[in-house]
Amino acid sequence: MHFHGTEVRQQALTLLRGGSENAEVARRLNVPLGTISYWKHVDRAKRGEPVATRPSLLCPLCHRRPLDDSAYAYLLGLYLGDGHISHYAKHHVPSLAITLDDGWPGIQDQAETALRAVFPHNATCRVRTKGAHNIKVYFKHLPCLFPQHGPGKKHDRKIALEPWQQEIVDAHPWDFVRGLIHSDGCRITNWTTRLVRGERKRYEYPRYFFTNKSDDIRELFTDTLDKLGITWTHCTRNGNPFNISVARKASVALMDTHIGPKY
Repeated sequence: MHFHGTEVRQQALTLLRGGSENAEVARRLNVPLGTISYWKHVDRAKRGEPVATRPSLLCPLCHRRPLDDSAYAYLLGLYLGDGHISHYAKHHVPSLAITLDDGWPGIQDQAETALRAVFPHNATCRVRTKGAHNIKVYFKHLPCLFPQHGPGKKHDRKIALEPWQQEIVDAHPWDFVRGLIHSDGCRITNWTTRLVRGERKRYEYPRYFFTNKSDDIRELFTDTLDKLGITWTHCTRNGNPFNISVARKASVALMDTHIGPKY
C-alpha cells in the first residue's frame, strides 16, 4: 500500500480549499481520487462545514434510514440459520455472509435480493465455497442490525431478539419463518404403511423439518409458528434431538401456501 506524506496531503487541501475539483487535484498530485475525496471529507468535518454522509454509511438504527421490514425479517431468519458476521482488518468493515447450498440456486437469488433491499446502497457479492456460495455484503453497522452477533457458535451463546426485531417479526412472521426454513429447514415426503381391508398399503405425506442446535433459535421458530396457528412437534432423528416437525395436513397446507419446497 502506498502512503502519502503530510506535505502531499496539505498541498491537496490547499488546492481543494481554493476551489479545485477532486479529480483535478488527484491528477496533479498523482493521488487516487478516493483518497482525495476522503481528505476533503475529513477536512470539512474538522472545520465544522456541512458534510454529506454517503447513503451506504447510514444505519437504519443510528441514522433513522428507512428499513425494508419484510426483507429484513427474511434476512434475519437466514442469518440465524446460515449466517455469520466477520471482521477483516484489511477492509476495516464487517461483512455479513449467508452460506447457501448450490443445490438451491433460487434461494441464493432470494437471499441476494433481500440483501439489496435491506442494504440498497451497498454492493453485494457471491463468493464460491465447496458446494455452496457465500452471499455477502459489507456494512459498518452490521452489529447494530444483527445484535445476536458474538464470539463462538450461536448454539453456545444466548440468542434473543431485541424489542424492535420482535416487532418486525410479529409484523412479518411468514418472512421470518421462510428465512429459517430456507436456511435450516426442508420440505420432504414421508411414507408409512397401513392395513386397508387386510391389505398393507403405502401411504405418503408431506412434512416440514427445521433443524438447529440452538435451543433459543428453535424456540424463536416455534413461538412464531404458534402465533401463525401451525401445529408442530419435537422430533428426534438419528439420535439428534434438535428437530422441529410440521406434519399435520392443515399446517402443511398453510406452510405450502407461504413457503413451499426449496428450489
